[in-house]
Amino acid sequence: MSKRPAPKAPAKIRGTTLIEVLVTVVIIALGLLGMAGLQSRSHALEFESYQRGQALILLQDMVDRMNNNATAAAGYVTGATPMGTGATDAADCTALASRALADLCEWSKALKGSAELSGSTKQGAAIDGRGCIVSTGTNAYLVSVAWQGMSATFAPVNTCGQNSYSSETTRRVVGAVVVVPDLGAN
Repeated sequence: MSKRPAPKAPAKIRGTTLIEVLVTVVIIALGLLGMAGLQSRSHALEFESYQRGQALILLQDMVDRMNNNATAAAGYVTGATPMGTGATDAADCTALASRALADLCEWSKALKGSAELSGSTKQGAAIDGRGCIVSTGTNAYLVSVAWQGMSATFAPVNTCGQNSYSSETTRRVVGAVVVVPDLGAN
């Protein structure tokens, strides 16, 4: 007996393997592009979180300074002039007339990122950090830290750093109310 050759597949079936491979490549490429976008967004959110953490550290620093110098808490009020970016600081904060002024000078430098340098560029804090302290009543003060966020959200109600950034929707603010006891009261 002679062997017969195997029958040939119909022409329409022969090219389907190549089309399946092309569709698979397109699906994998789209998946990889999605992963790259997710990675980019994740990096931006991580940086926003880092800035918020730095702002909270700076906020707590000033709250602690005010609590440690409670008798002179009114001397910490900055009013409409925020500390940090844009503020002029003394070269030597320890030479200032009062502990409150020295604390404000040191806080202003910390808001600018003076604790961490890359060459001569200060970068140890949130982007364009600003700090405000306003009196909210008898022995009560609102301490706030504002900075430039990376993406637009909602404009904060707190006015610290207002109109100082590219957009109000990219301005970020954290704040805390400090109530100082009246140490002279009976």
